[in-house]
This record gives sequence, C-alpha cells and structure tokens, in this order.
Amino acid sequence: MSKTKYYFDSENLEFVPIKKTLVQRFYRLSLFLISSIIIGSFITIVLLNTDFIDTPKELVQAREIDNYELQLRVLNKKLDQVESTLANIEKRDNNLYRVYFEASPIPDEQRKAGFGGVNRYGYLEGYESSNLIVNTTKRVDILTKELVIQSKSLDEIELLAKNKESLLTSIPTIQPVNSSDLKRMASGYGYRIDPFTKRRTMHFGMDFSAKTGTPVYATGDGKIMRADNRAVGFGNHVRIDHGFGYVSIYAHMSKIEVKRGYKVKRGDIIGYVGNTGRSVAPHLHYEIVKDGKKINPINFYSGSLSPSEFKKLVELASQENQSLD
Repeated sequence: MSKTKYYFDSENLEFVPIKKTLVQRFYRLSLFLISSIIIGSFITIVLLNTDFIDTPKELVQAREIDNYELQLRVLNKKLDQVESTLANIEKRDNNLYRVYFEASPIPDEQRKAGFGGVNRYGYLEGYESSNLIVNTTKRVDILTKELVIQSKSLDEIELLAKNKESLLTSIPTIQPVNSSDLKRMASGYGYRIDPFTKRRTMHFGMDFSAKTGTPVYATGDGKIMRADNRAVGFGNHVRIDHGFGYVSIYAHMSKIEVKRGYKVKRGDIIGYVGNTGRSVAPHLHYEIVKDGKKINPINFYSGSLSPSEFKKLVELASQENQSLD
C-alpha cells in the first residue's frame, strides 16, 4: 500500500495530496542510490582493512600457510627418522669400522657442530611461523653437514679396506730371529741396567742373544730406508719402512744383506747377528716405531709364536735385568 503525503491548504482549510513530478522522483531515487553506494563503499573499505573479514585472496593464503606448516611438521617427523638412522651409522662407524681399520673415531663435537658467526637465518625471522621454519632449516643444514662428514669417513674406510691386505702383510708380526736360533731373550722393553754406565735407563727395544752369523729376518713387508753403520751406538743396522706409520730397526749386525731402497717381504734375510756398535755381546737389538714413537715390540710376535711361547717371552721380557747395549 503506497503512502500518500499531504500538505495543509490554509485557504481552503483542507489536506491536499502532494503530487510529485517525474523529475522529482528521479532526483530522489538518484540521491538514494548515490548515498547507498558511498556508504556501502565506506563500510566495505573499513571491513577489508580490519580483522573482522578476510578477502578471498587472504583466505587462500591462510590455507596455503596452514598447508606449509603441516608439511614442515611432517618434514620434522621424517628428519627424526633420518637423524636416528644416521646416528646408528655413525655409532657403527666409530665403534666398529674405524676401530677395525685402526682409524681414530670422529668426535661427536665435530659431527654435530653447528654454524657459528653471523646469524644465517635472520632472513627467516619476523613471520608467524618463523620458529618452526628456522628450526627445520637448522636441522636440515646440520644433517647435511653430518652426511658430508659421514660420506668422507666411509670413503676413508673404503680406502683402508682396500689397503687392509697390504696393512696385514706390512705390520711387523714375527720375531726377527728364529726361536730355535736363540740362546735367550736377553732384555726387554722398559727400564734396564745399562751395561756401560750401570745406571737404570730406558731400553727402547728387545735384545735377542744369538751366535754371530745367525740370520736376521724382516718382520714385515716394506722398503729399506737405511742400511749402514752411521747411527750412534747401533753399529751395522737396518731400518725398514713398512708404511702405515710403522718402522722396524735391527742393530748390531755383523753383516747387512740389503741396501737402501730395496723392497723386502716378511721373512726375507736382511743381515746376520753380530756385536757391532755399542754392544757387550753378540745379539740383535730390535725396535718398532709407530708414527714416530717407539713402542714395545712384545705386542708384535703373533705371527711366529705359539701361545705358550709368547707367554714365556712376555715373562722373560718383563724382567728388569741388564741389557746388552
């Protein structure tokens, strides 16, 4: 029902209906529409710039962010599994592979070291999920570094494995003088009475007492690095470089059968027992050097002695008697 507006005609004392022209109607309608558009636009702008309503684009971005966060959490779960597997490989590498091939274990501090210095993750900060993103990125970087270290370690183990056969033949593992040719094991490694000064001094080798001319054998494969009489106190002596940090020394020989640069095999005759140099009786003074440090030769006779013979040798070598040089 349309509403009709009236005005009061004071002359005729009556209410007369107001009749609007077409122009008036059009003007009022236009004014209403323009006002509605202005007010609607203002409200829309206000809402779009507040948190009360999201634009379709913002809704899509929010869903993408939620999806990325979910994928990062799934990635962290997978990283847990990878880290666990890598930790198992690292443990076997240190406690099995590297021990077997006589390589030093890699410290955990080196394996799991982070990245110091400038904050390399600053560009990832300032976002809603920055902590998750930075933590995941750090884990991936450290894991990548661990994998590189482990890969290099396995390359080293592979090389050691290839050289294992050569290592086993090179390590000096037999007596330099046959047990049947020995008079006795005169003196072992450790503090002994010097035959010249009569003082207790360090004896860095083992003395094998035998007749002059008794054969002396190379205790492992290697290359002759010295064969002369120019070392103080050693007289005629030979030094064999076995590789892998091992060097064996044979002193006081009566005759040398090899020359510098010769390659010898374990069991080859390199000379004969004698009494040259600083010596009080025919014997062979025998030393083993590992990585520049003189070590006890008693631990390197597994290739030529039975358990009972080795036990007896250990007992004789442990006696603090007088050495022969």
